[in-house]
Amino acid sequence: MQEYDLVVVGSGPAGRRGAIQAAKLGRKVLVIEQGKRVGGVSVHTGTIPSKTLRETALNLSGWRERGFYGRAYRVKQEISADDLRRRLLITLDHEVEVLEHQFARNRVQHMRGKAKFVTPETMEITRDDGETVHVQAKSIMLAVGTKPYRPESIPFDGVSVLDSDELLDIKDLPRSMAVIGAGVIGIEYATIFSALDTQVTVIDPKPTILDFIDREIVEEFIHDLRDRNMKLILGQKADKVEKLENGKCEITLDNGRHVTCDMVLYAAGRVGATDSLNLAAAGLTADSRGRLSVNPETFQTDVPHIYAAGDVVGFPSLASTSMEQGRIAARVAVGAIAKEPPKYFPYGIYAVPEISTCGLTEEEVKERGIPYECGMARFRETSRGHIMGLNSGLLKMIFSLKTRRLLGVHIVGEGATELVHIGQAVLNLKGTVEYFVENTFNYPTLAEAYKIAGLDAWNRMGDLSQAK
Repeated sequence: MQEYDLVVVGSGPAGRRGAIQAAKLGRKVLVIEQGKRVGGVSVHTGTIPSKTLRETALNLSGWRERGFYGRAYRVKQEISADDLRRRLLITLDHEVEVLEHQFARNRVQHMRGKAKFVTPETMEITRDDGETVHVQAKSIMLAVGTKPYRPESIPFDGVSVLDSDELLDIKDLPRSMAVIGAGVIGIEYATIFSALDTQVTVIDPKPTILDFIDREIVEEFIHDLRDRNMKLILGQKADKVEKLENGKCEITLDNGRHVTCDMVLYAAGRVGATDSLNLAAAGLTADSRGRLSVNPETFQTDVPHIYAAGDVVGFPSLASTSMEQGRIAARVAVGAIAKEPPKYFPYGIYAVPEISTCGLTEEEVKERGIPYECGMARFRETSRGHIMGLNSGLLKMIFSLKTRRLLGVHIVGEGATELVHIGQAVLNLKGTVEYFVENTFNYPTLAEAYKIAGLDAWNRMGDLSQAK
């Protein structure tokens, strides 16, 4: 039986970052991946594919140029599913190559097969040919990720009724689509297909969407969606999904309303991929959604030498935070010092338009009773925004009136996920409104919106240098 310092189950963002970190510290590491290629959900069905699909859709549809040339403008008149898939496959091949090279360069061993616990220290790996291998480890990291939640009441067929994994393999672009679930995944795909001129309807039982995002940003986002004729049916539950004889699908809502469309995307949640791990043999149990609870500082489970990181531990379920969780878990597992990451991290939603946020929302600031002021800037106020033909886009910053420190930055619009890092740096370095007022930003850029928003807040907060 082979023995390792660390065995990592799953090669997604958390697994690969944790494995490489342990290997760089001189430990013997094995990564077990049940997929055909390394990379996990992030590379093959999640983060990378959805963002590649988004970029391809925006490029081929001419979406970014429509502010100047009108809504009928298109780079390619007839866009097919094959057009979208071509770029996707090139990107995936590159990602896998990079990851395999990283493993080889750092001498991380990896094995393909399904892993399960035999004892808390021993795992059995079943290869594709049925052969079983047993490995023993001083520490084990579970980075198995999640898979789409698929209730039995939904007639999934992979053609007209799909989950988010199956959506990447569609043969034709639908003329109309209904998305059940207004979470991050549902909203991202809904807006991507809307940019391809598919008529999209989003259905969710909750009366609001993206509750963890600043409400003002969400309202701006919803206005943008409705302006391009996307339909949001909120506060109404999808009771039944049926495939009709004419090839269309019909959704019956709990109030008797009917929605007919060519394709249904069911994106109402994901579950941890823990059901095949035989957790009981390790002394672990998952919650009703297959997730594992961990110490948020060390990522240790209830069994001290077993760690879990990434989407399988729940919110925020981001590739970026999963990487950091995997790195910290690996350092703790091999006895190295692991510093706690900065308090505030950016959250990115790759919808059309993008949303990105870091720090406290206005709602959270109010709940804490902090006296505050907001600064706002619209992208169309910047010269770069006008050059790009942007009609929408909003940057909002929240400052403490007492300390003048930045408390939160919230952005909706083109490039939001890139722009947020300026605010993130100022936030974690405890910067004040004066940073944005006194510093020079490249001109013309969208980043200049920080200067505009900073001045907007500063004008109302008052100039400290003039205070008596």
